[in-house]
Amino acid sequence: MATSSSAAATASADRRVIQIPLEPGLLCLRGLSPRRLRFEVEYGLERGTSANSFLFLPPPAAPDSLGHAAALLVHPPGASFAEPYLEQLAELVPSNGELQVVVGHVNPNRVALLRQLAQRWSKLRLIASNPGAQLLRELWEQRRPSGPGGEGAAADAGAEGEAPAPLPPITVVRGEDSIERPDGYRITLLSVPTPRWPGGLMAFEDTTGLLMSGKFFAAHLCSEAWAEANRSSTEEDRRYFYDCLMAPMARQVEAVLNRVDELPIRTIAPGHGPAIAESWRSLLVDYRRWGESQERSKLSVALLFASAYGNTAAIADAIAQGVARTGVRVESINCEFTPADKLLEAIRHCDAFLIGSPTLGGHAPTPIVSALGTLLAEGDRAKPVGVFGSFGWSGEALDLLESKLRDGGFRFAFEPIKVKFSPDAATLKGCEETGTALGRSLLSAQRKAQRRTSGGGGLSESRSNPAVLALGRVVGALCVLTTVKGEGESRLSGAMVASWVSQASFSPPGFTVAVAKDRAVEALLHVGDVFALNVLAAGRETGPMKQFLQPFAPGADRFAGLALERSPGGQPVLPEALAWLEASVKQRMECGDHWLIYAQVSSGALLDGAATTAVHQRRSGANY
Repeated sequence: MATSSSAAATASADRRVIQIPLEPGLLCLRGLSPRRLRFEVEYGLERGTSANSFLFLPPPAAPDSLGHAAALLVHPPGASFAEPYLEQLAELVPSNGELQVVVGHVNPNRVALLRQLAQRWSKLRLIASNPGAQLLRELWEQRRPSGPGGEGAAADAGAEGEAPAPLPPITVVRGEDSIERPDGYRITLLSVPTPRWPGGLMAFEDTTGLLMSGKFFAAHLCSEAWAEANRSSTEEDRRYFYDCLMAPMARQVEAVLNRVDELPIRTIAPGHGPAIAESWRSLLVDYRRWGESQERSKLSVALLFASAYGNTAAIADAIAQGVARTGVRVESINCEFTPADKLLEAIRHCDAFLIGSPTLGGHAPTPIVSALGTLLAEGDRAKPVGVFGSFGWSGEALDLLESKLRDGGFRFAFEPIKVKFSPDAATLKGCEETGTALGRSLLSAQRKAQRRTSGGGGLSESRSNPAVLALGRVVGALCVLTTVKGEGESRLSGAMVASWVSQASFSPPGFTVAVAKDRAVEALLHVGDVFALNVLAAGRETGPMKQFLQPFAPGADRFAGLALERSPGGQPVLPEALAWLEASVKQRMECGDHWLIYAQVSSGALLDGAATTAVHQRRSGANY
């Protein structure tokens, strides 16, 4: 426990808040953390984070009726930045003045900071969407159950032992509203609900063209620069954020993009990461393009969930990301805020059903119980189901979901995922792989059904295409890609057989390797990640191939029972390999159903100068 406390203290000491002047009377208060805040999948690139909020300072020339000018704070951060944030805010806004706060995202971590604001500023007024106001009322008196150390357990620690301040008055935004400020600024507030963030609220300042977009267009990067240097400098980070959190609700995201298109934007400033000043139009185009593959899919998975403290939602995000990797569409449904007809439509038309719940007071939340009843009444028993969720002490909600669905005759795609308190990195990686396995099984069943309806037995059109047959004659070296990342509870590892490998540069020495999007190891091969490429020897490739081509259970250790050596950078090296290379990822290019990884070599060795390289011979370019 002392170690956990020490680690939490170190992480807290790393956090600071800087002021970025934008316009007269307008500041960006940016919280910076070089470390990942939590183990949610969205922080998986481990490039730290930044939390952007925007402060319209109280104009001295326009006092309110109480003799103090009102300050307006847009998108305050979570309690992770509370100490440095409140210290700076107190220097900018008098404690006896009025402070209006636009709450664009509501979760327990942010509510914890809002409670501290209410303790210091007695004239606090909150501005939220209708679902956001509902969440604020539900969460204001709640306290996260104490559990293992870490961010999740400590989120409410700032006010322990103090009586919470009463919930401040809330101005509710229904659809769209505007704030006319005496300093000339005009802020338009747009309600942008999504299943993941039902209380979503964007703010657009008309005179500057500044869109304060909250979770949309964000990226987890620790950067002091106000805006990105260019589009490519943050493209991978924004794509990763999209894949983690936006892809499972692509249809709702498209609706938000349609609203954003109508605004005279000059700069987009998301809740996390640098602003987008020069290339925001291309980012909107990318958001639409990234969602197209989801929309084209003929298969879909209904992801039903509710989440009291964010832990069940984190599990849902990880499973959804794994499903989406396979190209299967995810219909994300927050049962607390989804109309009954939308829930019923998803259950009737989706090809699999996943339902997740926390356990609150020994029970499942009422919306989950209602969704379970609808699923039992309307769900097709031939379609697979899955259960997941987090709990503090007992987990009765998950037991209820499992027993009712089993008794109802449903077929489970995987054993229920039951996580005590907050999921760690390894658990989330296992959840991703579980989602990927589900997506693959749906695709496999779809292909079998297509073969039956088409008469079966023959080669598909693509496999008989002469060009595809010719493509199969392009050969590559047989290799095993191995990698480990992180330490302790955040340590992750992965491996795969690779044959689409080619040298790509002399100076610096580099090569490319193609990695299928649904490979588990793909998540560990982003820019900056390090891995080893083990080149196999002809005649000795059978053992490694058998080891790494076998199916692994989600979260399984690919290296269990193997005697491995280590590269200078700590990457796994196979002793039976012909040669090995240690390399770091420099670029990634999306190529259809694969990512093309360009890596630069830092070290390597030839282990057997007399052997020759094993080569992968294929009959067709339609498969491996």
